[in-house]
Amino acid sequence: MAGPRIKCAWGLSLLALLTACGKEGPKEPLSPRVYIQEVTSRDYAPPIALSGDIQARVETQLSFRVGGKIIERKVDVGDHIQANQVLARLDPKDLKIQVETAQASVYAQQAQVVQTRAAYVRQQKLLPKGYTSQSEYDAAYAAQQSAQSALAAAQAQLANAREQLSYSNLVAEAPGVITARQAEVGQVVQATMPMFSLARDGARDAVFNVYESLFIEPPKDPTVQVTLLQDPTVKANGFIREITPAVAAQSGTLQIKVQLDSLPKGMDLGSIVSVNLSPAPQRSIEMPWSALTKDVSDPAVWVVDGDNNARLQKVTVGRYLTGSVIISDGLKDGEKVVVAGGQLLHPGMKVEIAPTPAGGMAL
Repeated sequence: MAGPRIKCAWGLSLLALLTACGKEGPKEPLSPRVYIQEVTSRDYAPPIALSGDIQARVETQLSFRVGGKIIERKVDVGDHIQANQVLARLDPKDLKIQVETAQASVYAQQAQVVQTRAAYVRQQKLLPKGYTSQSEYDAAYAAQQSAQSALAAAQAQLANAREQLSYSNLVAEAPGVITARQAEVGQVVQATMPMFSLARDGARDAVFNVYESLFIEPPKDPTVQVTLLQDPTVKANGFIREITPAVAAQSGTLQIKVQLDSLPKGMDLGSIVSVNLSPAPQRSIEMPWSALTKDVSDPAVWVVDGDNNARLQKVTVGRYLTGSVIISDGLKDGEKVVVAGGQLLHPGMKVEIAPTPAGGMAL
């Protein structure tokens, strides 16, 4: 009877063990392991490499002062011109007709002056003898004055017509280089319509365009060195003389003009040049690309609090670099930011902070 009793006791023990296993509660979910980086702000002033070109300090638009048809163009883009050089000509036929008409008017008024003066002289001789009246004498005097005034007006119109005729020649007022041409022979142009762009001889500037976000404050030292892009050995010293106060509407950039002391050989008008600028440093936070995520459409990062709970924090990105980003707002020193393992996080989730590898997290 002992054998069946032992078997029965063994069966009851196994049943109790299985029953106990069946009553064990569900295990807690494992917390995701993440790598973090503690926030540390520092002064950041990345060098700004810009490319631009050499431009004339003074560049003017040359145009005819009268309208007409262009019959001759004497210069082209790239030509160096001298002061008082004729650059183009209009058809002068209509302007010559105006001169001839004004000249004929002058001749007619001159004859009128001769006639009225003779009449006045006669009245002047007859009045003392009583052979004419005072009213006739006054009328002759008034006619003479009126004829002289009309002659002066006709002469002024003639001078104006001749001046207009001289405007049929487009003449350069200063020496320089033609940088653009806006009209061709045979084209009918209106007065003041640009014909050429002239870069005047004299001072030269290196002009650069830079985005406002990269150049919030001008550098403390305005002295820079400009390098010819195609030959880095050709350099020129200069200083920043002007920064446009307004952002260009189309490009969203500021324009920086660097006055050059002198142009070395090979660095000519229109040459492409480069310059490195160092803006004033600002307190910023650098984080690896992997730390950046989105809160709907805004940039954000995952921040771990003292209880290892994750929360999503919106940030402002000041600049995107190779392998990292500069956070200008949204984080404080000492906060812990998830830099790896945040793909499956959601707000309020508890995380497990993994020890940082010996080599550190690469930015």
